[in-house]
Amino acid sequence: METTPLSGQGALVAPLIDHTLLKPDSIVAQIVTLCREARCYGFAAVCVNPAHVRLAVGELDGTKVSPVTVIGFPTGAVTIQTKEFQAGEAIANGARELDMVLAVGSLKDGDFAYVLRDISAVVSVAAGYCVKVIIETCLLTDSEKVTACMIAVDGGAKFVKTSTGFAGGGATVDDIRLMRKTVGPSIGVKASGGIRTLAEALRLIDAGATRIGTSAGVSIVTTG
Repeated sequence: METTPLSGQGALVAPLIDHTLLKPDSIVAQIVTLCREARCYGFAAVCVNPAHVRLAVGELDGTKVSPVTVIGFPTGAVTIQTKEFQAGEAIANGARELDMVLAVGSLKDGDFAYVLRDISAVVSVAAGYCVKVIIETCLLTDSEKVTACMIAVDGGAKFVKTSTGFAGGGATVDDIRLMRKTVGPSIGVKASGGIRTLAEALRLIDAGATRIGTSAGVSIVTTG
């Protein structure tokens, strides 16, 4: 699949898209197609489950598209040691960005020291590669969202991210505004979960998102 030139707003959004396929029944052919689409439209990244990292890395070799995988996905409710292992294996397999799920239960328990250790451990193993912390906004109060974002920044994350897409809620303009206000201009904000149209993506970008995680990347950019 050759590079396809885009025009209009689709061309502006394409470099911000993390083209995503995280369904448990994903097969090799779908991952190959995902990567080819990302190359074709000039997306920022491809986000896949850990089992598909090596495949994605091979398909993206020689391109500017980053291979991304998830850590502690989708609940975040695994031990720090498990997340460290997953992160180390992912980096060894060629992942260059890690989207880790926050320890949501620990945050809601008020064990902020644990949440910080959890994030810091993955950031350390990532050895300079980009770590995005998924705070799972649909499960948090606004106060908890602010706290989660602040801890993520303190832990060395380069991005905060709204959602896994597996907890019953997704990205909203209000949440993106709140997250951007909390982390300031130097930390990335990734909107993810339920984003299906160009109009939705543009509203989230206008609110402060610097990445858009979606499985609908092709339809989003080709309608612009």
